[in-house]
Amino acid sequence: MSADHKVAPDASAAEAALQEGRLRRDLGFWALTAIGFSNIVGSGWLFAAMYAARTAGPASLLTWLGAGVLCGLVALVMIELGASRPEGGGTVRWPLYAGGRLVGTLVGWSVLLSVGGTAAEISAIMQYADHYLPDIYDGHLLTPTGLALAVGLSVLLTALNWFAVRTFARLNTLVSVFKVIVPVVTVIALFASGWHSGRMTDHGGFAPYGYAACLSALAGGGIVYSVNGFQAPLDFSGETRNPRRTIPASVLTGIGLALLMYLALQLAFLFTVPESLLGDGWKGVDFESPFGQLALILNLHWLSSLLYADAVVSPGGSAYVGVALNARHTYALAKNRTLPRAFMQVDRRSGIPHRALALNLAVIVVFLLPFGGWQSIVSIMGDMYLLIYAASAVAVAVFRADPGTEMAGWVPGLRWIAPVSFVVSSEFVYWSGWHDLRLALPLVLAGLVIFLGMRRPALDERSLAGELRDGAWLVCYLAVLTVLSWLGTFKGSGQLPAPYDSLTVAAFSLGVFHWAVRSGVRHRAAVPQEDPGTVTTA
Repeated sequence: MSADHKVAPDASAAEAALQEGRLRRDLGFWALTAIGFSNIVGSGWLFAAMYAARTAGPASLLTWLGAGVLCGLVALVMIELGASRPEGGGTVRWPLYAGGRLVGTLVGWSVLLSVGGTAAEISAIMQYADHYLPDIYDGHLLTPTGLALAVGLSVLLTALNWFAVRTFARLNTLVSVFKVIVPVVTVIALFASGWHSGRMTDHGGFAPYGYAACLSALAGGGIVYSVNGFQAPLDFSGETRNPRRTIPASVLTGIGLALLMYLALQLAFLFTVPESLLGDGWKGVDFESPFGQLALILNLHWLSSLLYADAVVSPGGSAYVGVALNARHTYALAKNRTLPRAFMQVDRRSGIPHRALALNLAVIVVFLLPFGGWQSIVSIMGDMYLLIYAASAVAVAVFRADPGTEMAGWVPGLRWIAPVSFVVSSEFVYWSGWHDLRLALPLVLAGLVIFLGMRRPALDERSLAGELRDGAWLVCYLAVLTVLSWLGTFKGSGQLPAPYDSLTVAAFSLGVFHWAVRSGVRHRAAVPQEDPGTVTTA
C-alpha cells in the first residue's frame, strides 16, 4: 500500500462513534426552529431597517426578499448535508470528509475563531446594560466591574448549557417567543400611532437612489448579516429526532419567520417616520437607536422601554445559542484532531460535551479581556463562520460525485445550486469589507501552523504532499479573496470599481469551486472513507 493510502487505526474511529452515540436525540421541529430563529435574530433588528431605508429607500423591501433568496440557496445545500449525514457539529465535519485534513483544519480553525462572535454578543449586552448601570465601560473598554459582569454572564450561559439538551431547548424556546413578541408589538404599536400614506412613491419614489442601491443595501446595509445564523440547527443534527424530515423544515421555517419579521419592521419604519425628518429624503434619516427613538418621538414611552430591554435579551438569546453551538464545534474539532481528543468526551448522563463547553468559556473570557485594540479584532471573528457556507457547497458536490456515498436527495437541482451557493457564500465573505478581511483571512491562514502541529503521520491516511495538494484550493481562495478585498470598493482601495469587483469575485469563485470539487473527489478516491457515508433516518 502506498504512502498516500494508509489505513487509520480503528480505535480512533470507534472512540468517536462511542462519544457520538452518547448524544441525546431529544430535539424536534419546534426546538430546532427556535434555535435557528434565535441565532438569526440578535439586536441587529433594531438597526437594519433604518440602514436599509437610508441606502435604498422603499426599495429596501426588495433587498430583504433578495437576502432571503440568497440565504435560502445556501441553506438548501446545508439542509441536504444535514439530512444525509446528521452528526454533532456536522458543519465542521463535512469539510474534513470532503476535502481532507488541511481543508478540515483551516475551516475548523475559522470556526474556532468565530467564538469571538459570541464574545461580541456578550459585549453588546454590556453596552446596552450601560444604559442602566454605570461604570461598565471606560471609553470602549470594559472596566473591572464591567469585565466581572461579562465573565459572570458567560459563566451563567455556560452553566445553562451544562444540562441535557432538552433543558437548553426549552429555555431557548421561551427566549425565542419573547424575541418574536417584541418586534410584533413594535410593528402594531407604530402603525397604531398613525402612518403616512404615499410613502412608497413620495420622497423620490419607490427607488429614489436607483435599483442598484438595493445591491449596496444587501451588501453594506447589514441585511445579509441580519438573516445569517440559519445554519444553527445543522450543528444539532446529531441530537435530532428524525433529522431527514425535521432539519429541512426547521431551517427553512426559521429563515421564513425571520424574513417575515424583518419585512414587517421595514414597512413599519417606512410608514411611520415623521415627515419632518424626510426633508433631505431617506438618506437624511439618522437615529442612534432607530426604533427606540422613533417610539419616543411618537410618545410611545412604554415601547421605548420595552425595546431597550429587548436590546439586552436579543443578543443574550443569540449568545445562549452561540455557547451551545461553540461546544458542538469544539467537540467536532476534537473528533477532527484539530483539537486534542480529550475535548471529544460527552457526559454519559446529560449527553453534553462538558469539556468542550469549559474550553469555550475560557476562550470567551480571553476575548472579553480589555486589551488595547482587542475589541476591533474580536468584532470581526463572527464573520469567519461564513467560510462554512462555501465549504459546505463544495462538500455536497463532492459527495454527489462519489458513487459510494448515499445522499438523502431532499433538494432537487443540487448540480446548479451548489456552485451558485459557493459564489453567494464568497460574496458574503467579500462584502464583509477590507477593514474586517485584512485581519480575518490572514488569521484563518494561520491555521496552517495548527495543521502541521496537529498532524500525526502514523494516523493520517495521506502523505503531507497529498494533503497539501488536496487543500491547495482553499489556501489560494483565501489569499486571492484578501487581495480582491483590498482592490475592491467595500472599504478597500477602490482600484477595482463596482460592480466589477463583485463580478470578479463571482467569476473567481466559480473557478475555485470546480477546482475544489476535483480535489475533493481525488481525496475521496485516495483515502478509505472515514465517515459512514449513509443516510440516517431516525
